[in-house]
Amino acid sequence: MGYKLPVHFSTSLICFVLFMNPLFVYSELQYPELYYDYYDDTCPHLRNIVRYNVWQAVRKETRIAASLLRLHFHDCLVDGCDASILLDDTNTFKGEKNALPNKNSVRGYELIDSIKADVERECPLTVSCVDILALAASEAIPLVGGPYWHVPLGRRDGITASQKSANEQLPSPFEPLANITAKFTSKGLDLKDVVVLSGAHTIGFAQCFTFRSRLFNFKGTGKPDPTVHSSLLPNLQSMCPEGETQRTNKLAPLDTVTYNRFDHMYYSNLMNNSGLLESDQALIKDPITASMVNQYSTDRFRFYDDFAESMVKLGFVGILTGENGEIRAKCGSVN
Repeated sequence: MGYKLPVHFSTSLICFVLFMNPLFVYSELQYPELYYDYYDDTCPHLRNIVRYNVWQAVRKETRIAASLLRLHFHDCLVDGCDASILLDDTNTFKGEKNALPNKNSVRGYELIDSIKADVERECPLTVSCVDILALAASEAIPLVGGPYWHVPLGRRDGITASQKSANEQLPSPFEPLANITAKFTSKGLDLKDVVVLSGAHTIGFAQCFTFRSRLFNFKGTGKPDPTVHSSLLPNLQSMCPEGETQRTNKLAPLDTVTYNRFDHMYYSNLMNNSGLLESDQALIKDPITASMVNQYSTDRFRFYDDFAESMVKLGFVGILTGENGEIRAKCGSVN
């Protein structure tokens, strides 16, 4: 493969225009086994293959950008970034796809499989599925107006998955902020990462069951959550009736203002009590997180810088390298 320059810990940020994105962020972090040019010799067209497939998908459906971001996030927060979320159930384990936070919710599997197939034709058994996940997320967000972050590469795929781990480790929209923060810090992330990565909710949608409890009998009061802005209630109550207890296909935008564009309106919504999820709105109840929310609500470029940095940081969580994992031929099954 030849000598590769390692990823050094520093604070270098280089900005220029990429696609529709006003900001390109090149963030450097230290890790001895990940390299920006890891596949340059063995699969030189990798980034172009991922970029084209993601561009085609976003052109057809803007929502897929949020789905790819969530797929990468849900993979890394469960036992590390190892593409375990892509594994189908087998006779020996129940994987993450059907865990409560993922079942009938996480999307984008088919797109990752399509990208992997194209990559395999170009460079057989060379590029890991987990690196494709990380690249796909970084390519999707600029296409909907957000920042680009340069992804260090060289991760290996895991050989197992755990439904139990996914149920336990993924944050829930019903959990208090302290619990969510604890789940982040257990992965080497911090409170700032909680606030910054929550900003991903500037795009995408949520199912009724994730916020219905706020609309009618909040915490047994017989009334809606008083922190829900009154202008949102009629439409949300009509969309998600009180008697409906099962999950449905009904979706509400997480950002009611610009849900198809990655920007900083999510934080403005929180400042106006217009956050959809209770776990999101909770960010303004704590003085420390409220201060960050306020800052990001007025400074889009600061949010973009910090989001890109946190995404690179997320991509290091629990990674496998060298002989510790494998390069799957198909992302849905181990070799």
